[in-house]
Amino acid sequence: MTTYKDAGVDIDAANTGLKKVKKHAKTTFNKHTLSDIGSFGGCFSFPKQDYKNPVLVSSVDGVGTKLLLANLADKHDTIGQCLVNHCVNDILVIGAKPMFFLDYFAAGKLDINILDNVIKGFSIACKENNCVLIGGETAEMPGFYDNKKYDVSGTIVGVVEKDKMLSNNKVSKGDILVGLPSNGLHTNGYSLARKVLLDKYKIGEYVKDLGCSVDEELLKIHKSYLKVLNDILEEPWLKALSHITGGGLIENTHRVLEKDQDINIDWNSWEWPNIFKLIQNEGNIEFNDMIRPFNLGIGMVLIINKDSLDKLENHLNKLNEKYYLIGEVI
Repeated sequence: MTTYKDAGVDIDAANTGLKKVKKHAKTTFNKHTLSDIGSFGGCFSFPKQDYKNPVLVSSVDGVGTKLLLANLADKHDTIGQCLVNHCVNDILVIGAKPMFFLDYFAAGKLDINILDNVIKGFSIACKENNCVLIGGETAEMPGFYDNKKYDVSGTIVGVVEKDKMLSNNKVSKGDILVGLPSNGLHTNGYSLARKVLLDKYKIGEYVKDLGCSVDEELLKIHKSYLKVLNDILEEPWLKALSHITGGGLIENTHRVLEKDQDINIDWNSWEWPNIFKLIQNEGNIEFNDMIRPFNLGIGMVLIINKDSLDKLENHLNKLNEKYYLIGEVI
């Protein structure tokens, strides 16, 4: 007699995993959470009294081949944080603040410990960003994924007042670009980084130029900029934000410009973190092939009225947040 478990799907293991998911997710619940994990749908009571004309803003993303590094290093507790923070930053560009997040976890064979670590990461980042981990899907897919491989994606939903959407603002020529530092690669450029670095360095091998191993560096958590920007999102001098992901500084910043505008970036206005120097040197990579896949040390770009730079500087200095004046709109 053949069972579902014989085919590679262990429902009992999935139920055990669900208990761990519930434990972590419940730490993120707030007064607006109306459903428990395991329901057919996540229910959230929208705080309509706090808004006049609310707009819901959603985004979905993954972490790409950063997952392969997590597998090689057998370190899975940062992946969930990276994904949540990435999604938070994407809707932050619109001016939205997160309300709830849903995850998707799929594997060839469900490993409860890996699932537990990934979901724990989701919950940590959700709490840090005042966001509810309201639901998700865990799928065991033998034959589709290798037994040791898994994939994750996440969907976030946030809200912003319609008249406060940053996309309403018009960027002007002469506005300046202020860059906020990244925490390494974040979640982009990993295919190139792996090709260059893993041919030379072993997992766990200390690299002097990095002050740690390659896998420790590459598994650093994608930074959320919500706390840094939360108090200035509605300032009239903040024209636009650009989350620097795949496509790099140029392509991502162009997404918030007018059609007749361009940017002039001073590439010498900040120093590349050592990880990017190492990738370029070890791979003998041309400059133009570095600026598209990597953030090069700038994770978020603020476009502001140049006459308001002192206001932004005062805000960032109070938070001890580093920043760089990296260019202007032309």
